[in-house]
Amino acid sequence: MERTIREATHAGPFQHRAPGMANRIPLLPGRWAEFDPFLIMAEDQFREPGGFPDHPHRGLETVTLVLDGELRHADNRGNQGVLRSGDVQWMTAGRGIIHAELPHQASTVHSLQLWVNLPAPQKLIESGYQDLRAGTVPVAEEAGVSVRVISGELEGLRAPAHTQTPIGYFEVVLEPGRATSLLLPATHNAFVYVIEGAAQFGAHRVLGVAGQTLWLDFPTGPAGPSQLYVAADQATRLLLVTGEPLHEPVVAHGPFVMNTREEIVTAYEDYQAGRFGGPTPAVRDLEGVS
Repeated sequence: MERTIREATHAGPFQHRAPGMANRIPLLPGRWAEFDPFLIMAEDQFREPGGFPDHPHRGLETVTLVLDGELRHADNRGNQGVLRSGDVQWMTAGRGIIHAELPHQASTVHSLQLWVNLPAPQKLIESGYQDLRAGTVPVAEEAGVSVRVISGELEGLRAPAHTQTPIGYFEVVLEPGRATSLLLPATHNAFVYVIEGAAQFGAHRVLGVAGQTLWLDFPTGPAGPSQLYVAADQATRLLLVTGEPLHEPVVAHGPFVMNTREEIVTAYEDYQAGRFGGPTPAVRDLEGVS
C-alpha cells in the first residue's frame, strides 16, 4: 500500500523568543487526535545566554535530535552529558523529572525536539533517558540514499532506542535526483519534516520543501506494511516519524501531559510539593562532561 499526503504545512521563519533564543514550531499543539501519538515539535536555535534551564515534565517522552552544535544536558536523577551533531536523546519523563538543556560553552545549538505521548498505563512509570550517539545508530544505504534508523526497524536494521509505544524515527538523506520507497506499518500515523532541500512525496508526488511538515493519510486499514515514495528534486535531508495511535484523551498544560484535568492538577501539586525531587545541578558549571 502506497501512502498519500493528507496535509502539508510550513513552520514559517524562526521567531526570536528571548536573548540567545529563536525557534519555530513544525507541529503545533492542540491537534491531539490528528497527530496522535505525537504532541508538539519545536525547531530551536540557541546560544548563551539562551537555552532551557531547570524545568519539569510528566506524562510524556521528549526526543531531541541535535542538527548542529553542542547541547549540554543534566537532570535531577544524576544524568548529564553533551550531545553533538547527529546525537539523539530519548527522555522518558514518566512520573516526573526536572532537567535542563543549555548550549555547551560557546556553541550555537540547532535542534529538533519532539514530544511523544505516553499511554495511560505508562504515564507514571519511572523516568529515564537514553543518549543515542550518532556513531551507534545503524544506517541503511542504497545508491544516493541513506537512512539512519534511530527508533523502530527498517530493512532488517533495529534501532537502539527503547520506546514505550511503537515509534519509528528515521533521518533520511537523498542526493539530487534519487528516489526511494520507505517502509512503515500501515497502522501508524506518520509525518515527514523536511530539514533541508526539496522532494516529492507519496502516491500523488506532493512537493515538500525545507521547513514543511507533511502528514501521511491517517491509518484506517488492516495491519501490514505500507510505503512512502520519496523523490529528491535537490539534495534533501528529512525526518520520517511514525507511531501507533493511542486513541486516548489528552489534557496538556505547560510541561505536563495527562489524560484528565484532575491528573494535571495533581502533577502541579506534586511538583510544587517537591515530589519530583530536587533541582538539576547547574549545567553551566559542570566540569569534565563529554
